[in-house]
Amino acid sequence: MIDSESPGLGLDLPAQPLEKSAAASPYRVLARKYRPQSFSELIGQEAMVQTLANAIASGRIAHAFLLTGVRGVGKTSTARLVAKALNCIGPDGQGGPTIDPCGQCEPCRAIAEGRHIDVTEMDAASHTGVDDVREIIDAVRYAAVSARFKIYIIDEVHMLSKNAFNALLKTLEEPPAHVKFLFATTEVNKVPVTVLSRCQRFDLKRIPAERLQAHFARIAELEHVEVEAEALAVVARAAEGSARDGLSILDQAIAHGEGQVTAAQVRDMLGLADRGRVRQLLATLLSGDATAALAQLDEAHALGLDPAALMRGLMETVHAVTRVKAGASADVLSSAEERAAAEELAGKLGWASLHRLWQLLLKGLADVGQAPDPHEAAGMALLRVIHAAELPDPATVLAQLQNGATIAAAAPAVSPARSTAATVASAAPPPPPSFVDLVEQLERSGQALLGLKLRDQVGLARYAPPELALKPLKPLGPDFPRELAAALKSLTGATWTINLSDGEAEPSLKQQEDMAEERARAAVLAEPSVAAALAAFPNATLESVSRPGA
Repeated sequence: MIDSESPGLGLDLPAQPLEKSAAASPYRVLARKYRPQSFSELIGQEAMVQTLANAIASGRIAHAFLLTGVRGVGKTSTARLVAKALNCIGPDGQGGPTIDPCGQCEPCRAIAEGRHIDVTEMDAASHTGVDDVREIIDAVRYAAVSARFKIYIIDEVHMLSKNAFNALLKTLEEPPAHVKFLFATTEVNKVPVTVLSRCQRFDLKRIPAERLQAHFARIAELEHVEVEAEALAVVARAAEGSARDGLSILDQAIAHGEGQVTAAQVRDMLGLADRGRVRQLLATLLSGDATAALAQLDEAHALGLDPAALMRGLMETVHAVTRVKAGASADVLSSAEERAAAEELAGKLGWASLHRLWQLLLKGLADVGQAPDPHEAAGMALLRVIHAAELPDPATVLAQLQNGATIAAAAPAVSPARSTAATVASAAPPPPPSFVDLVEQLERSGQALLGLKLRDQVGLARYAPPELALKPLKPLGPDFPRELAAALKSLTGATWTINLSDGEAEPSLKQQEDMAEERARAAVLAEPSVAAALAAFPNATLESVSRPGA
């Protein structure tokens, strides 16, 4: 790490005169002050460092590197470290490329201070045109002035225009031996494959929260700031794998806490304290009180809370409850009160209720993002959540239809307060008496494709509910038994066993229908009156056979 008493080692500020007082020095945020100065300080990227070390040790150094990953994981810092590693000459001036640059030789110090003439860093976001790239192409022909390699670092390379990429291709494929390209990007999918194929790619990983927490703890110690371990865990979790984001949050937390940082202060600073309002709104939704829910939405709107943020907060709460119900560990961003509330709801809500809640809120979030008035869309979404609680679930509707019962309001799939409401009193429906009846009921339930396969593509070997043995007459696909068992369970409420074999079996229902039709045609043609009519009219044919009442 860079000590605060060692000015000039950072990559963003030049060396300051030693006689300059600390009070007069400009404040450097933690993300700049503690930027990695060696590969040993680059946390969470051990695999990439090992690959680079092996390449440098064996002399197999690529001419172009592409570094990709989310913001703040160290892409640009890594590019600068590679530049130092390739150009380091050691304290005695006799060293070669190394994965551990000395940091003392002139190339190392000049690169660290951003003043080396042979290391050019360009921001592609502000230099997107072909003319900017043409300057690089013209310059690569000349040897390095003082360094071993002339290095070009292009940050956010995906921002280059199509023409700029095309202009760079030939030089990128066959650059002079003294030139190395280092590209960094957060959106590698926007980089043309023609460029990707010419680079050695490194995907920098999100830094694990545990590593970030330990990293932030060391920085807090260097800054002489007391930070609770739980507060560091909250900062690390909120950073989402980005060291720079985490240091920015820590910087803000230190200012917020005036030298002493607690978990409660960090949660309040991040706006996590507003989750209490979200939990209250969710409880109102579950109670089915539409008036109160709209009143709470209006209150949140008056306080400036974004409707989309409110919907996301509700989804986060439902997700937290689902994690608790599944037995997963609680999120460190959650307070003890939030965890207790999640455990309580997990005990009241079933899996079907949680899944329905999630889908309704997800649809509501999409509506809020598309509607002309997000506040109105949020209100309609909340009302939809409340009234969906009164709808019976699909399994209940199907069971009632099979029993000829009138569809009544089932137990709500959302509201725990109404969990003792009307339930289906009838027993589970009996299985269909025959295979033909089973196929017909399956088709009436909306499973037309499965019904078609059972009619046309299989022969019945055994029908003993809940066991069904079939002989495939045509390819059915690997998922057919699983899909059929799931459909039959939804239809009958029983767990079915589906066996496919090549043994003896009846013809398919379609074949049986065809054979029955042929027998009917033959019987009609054998009638004396029909035979006489066909004899009198030689060109006449029997088009169809209809049964009485058909």
